[in-house]
Amino acid sequence: MSGIQRTALALTIIGAINWGLIGFFRWDLVAAIFGGQAAGISRFIYAIVGLAGLYCLSLLFKPSEELERSPEPQR
Repeated sequence: MSGIQRTALALTIIGAINWGLIGFFRWDLVAAIFGGQAAGISRFIYAIVGLAGLYCLSLLFKPSEELERSPEPQR
């Protein structure tokens, strides 16, 4: 798995945790940290997490061998 894939997956997990908090406790962690849902930085975080989720859709359709394979060191 490449660095961008790992980053996208981590951001997607953060988004899932935030949605879980909203669903179970009606508490938005991103809004609480960055000053409300309408704050510019909060909207930026939401947008980045959303883009990461869209990118992770591409991981869903990749063969598992391609995700697990690491490049061979060149000599």
